[in-house]
Amino acid sequence: MKRVTCAAGVIGLALTVWMLVQFGAHAILTLVVSCGWGIVAVIVFHAVQVCLSAQAWRILCGGTSGPALHLKDFFLLRCVREGINNLLPVAQVGGEVMSSRLLARRDIGGRRAAASTICDLTLELLSQVLFTCAGLTLLLFLVHRSSVTDHLVESAVVLLVIGVGVFASQWLGAVALIEKLLVRIASHLGWTGVDGIRGLHEEVMSLYKSGHNAFLGIILQLVAWVLGTLEVWLILHFMGHGCTLAQAFVIEGVGQAAKSAGFAVPGGLGVSEGGYIVVGSLFGIAPPVAIALSLIKRLREIAWGLPSLVLWQWLEHAWAARPTRPGGSSLFRSGS
Repeated sequence: MKRVTCAAGVIGLALTVWMLVQFGAHAILTLVVSCGWGIVAVIVFHAVQVCLSAQAWRILCGGTSGPALHLKDFFLLRCVREGINNLLPVAQVGGEVMSSRLLARRDIGGRRAAASTICDLTLELLSQVLFTCAGLTLLLFLVHRSSVTDHLVESAVVLLVIGVGVFASQWLGAVALIEKLLVRIASHLGWTGVDGIRGLHEEVMSLYKSGHNAFLGIILQLVAWVLGTLEVWLILHFMGHGCTLAQAFVIEGVGQAAKSAGFAVPGGLGVSEGGYIVVGSLFGIAPPVAIALSLIKRLREIAWGLPSLVLWQWLEHAWAARPTRPGGSSLFRSGS
């Protein structure tokens, strides 16, 4: 898996370099520089999105009887998730694995931490699908129908089916199946701490059914995605290539969907840029501007990601000695 991810990363990097050469690296970098203080504004503004996503995770994790956890903890863990997924050569779920592991140390237990992360990731996916579908529906009112819009709508339908499928599979027992496989593997390899994941399926279902938590979680995640519209609008405005908020809504929806579709590519290198080029062309945005938009968003990812990787290592030590509730031991610890 690691080799596949590294290979995908090399291909994505090569594709990004090719686009820079093809559309003029100097012109693109000039556009990036022209954004000026807009880059700082985008970096600062992202804190609002992180806070909303962290609160959604916190609500899900608390359930109706879970421990009262501080928003600060989830904000820090959310930063770790994004930093790992955006900057390290891992498929875009590595951050969820590491942050779930850290969360288990906050007196909550491994089973609740894993279950809440699964629920949060699922609802984040569903909210993104809703956001993208809303954007593409709006697109049909903004531009004339073409082969490009047809392909984008077809892709949205596929994303909707995948999102619903992921959610439905959990209700049909997919988590229970994974749990059984892990227990068998652990037994065969002599791993200890296996009791920490027993009952994971029931834990996931209980979090979904905890009052209105799942509904509130998906709403907060959806608002966080929608706020990305303002990020796109700000970047294009500061570059001198303004657009309407409706156009920015569509651009962000398609761009983020393209990045998620290339989940095997670290940071969605090349894939994200391609998505912005395709949808930007529908609104008369030249490829260099679309690539510059994507690069500025990557600068924001780096500005948040590098400190987050340092934070990750600090949390590994700072939270290492904290006691955990029963079920908090790690599955991936070999027996003697």
